Amino acid sequence: MKNCRVIGRLLMVVVIFVFGATAAEAPNITFTFKNIVISGATNTFVNGINNSGVLVGSYVIGFTVSHGFTLKGSKLTILDDPKGKRTSCAGINGTGDVVGTYSTSTGASQAFLHHGGKFTDIGPVGATSSGAGGINDKLEIIGSFVDAKGGTHGFLWNGKKYKQLDAPGAISTVASGINNNGLVSVGWTDPSGHDNAAIYNGKKYTKINVPGAVRSIPGGIDLAGDVVYSWYDSANEYHGALRLGGKYYKFDDPQGQGATYGHGINDHQVVTGVYHDGNSIRGFQATYK
Repeated sequence: MKNCRVIGRLLMVVVIFVFGATAAEAPNITFTFKNIVISGATNTFVNGINNSGVLVGSYVIGFTVSHGFTLKGSKLTILDDPKGKRTSCAGINGTGDVVGTYSTSTGASQAFLHHGGKFTDIGPVGATSSGAGGINDKLEIIGSFVDAKGGTHGFLWNGKKYKQLDAPGAISTVASGINNNGLVSVGWTDPSGHDNAAIYNGKKYTKINVPGAVRSIPGGIDLAGDVVYSWYDSANEYHGALRLGGKYYKFDDPQGQGATYGHGINDHQVVTGVYHDGNSIRGFQATYK
């Protein structure tokens, strides 16, 4: 379709690093980084990855123009919702369905699904803004929305109806990832303003904050229930983390300068995210073992 243009060979700056993560409550594991920069972009965001290794995210040109994309190997597909000014792709499932968010003409955020070559707006009725964060192979979609009173809630959509997600005691809740078993990773803010992480299994929320973190912000969740994070330390710096088998592993992209954010994860020991190199934001994918 006219809004999905395929660039045959993507000119990227790709650098590979091997980095031993510092683990909390666990032995070290090794992360091997591949850093991704889309040619001509001011900033590159890598938000998610499926089991085939297809990446989704967005890139910015001149700090104002934002395009959504999928990236398979060296093939870049620009994925811009035709109804929006700026598009960001957040999640992708095994068949290539993509969810994300675009900005409307009024500046509001609107969640979308790209399925079968078509864009469809999604989000609970009455929402003043919305954003989609993840999708599984059953076409179950999670995200967040703002209601008419200004409250922020998570949502789960099964293709027929929406379920509102609110962590107990939270003043705001955002759903960030969903796996094929229906487990949802959830970020929520408590009354004191602290950001927390949880896993929602359809009945209860289990808190999974990164040990020692001032703020824990979850990203995607894999089939085993492992979660990738961004977390904030007492020195006001962001780092990545992986909750693997109930244990926590902290990591930083070696090229980052005080800011690494974990966003996506698949079932083949790959996480994705972004880092700040002191001048701009760059994307990465990292395998771990």
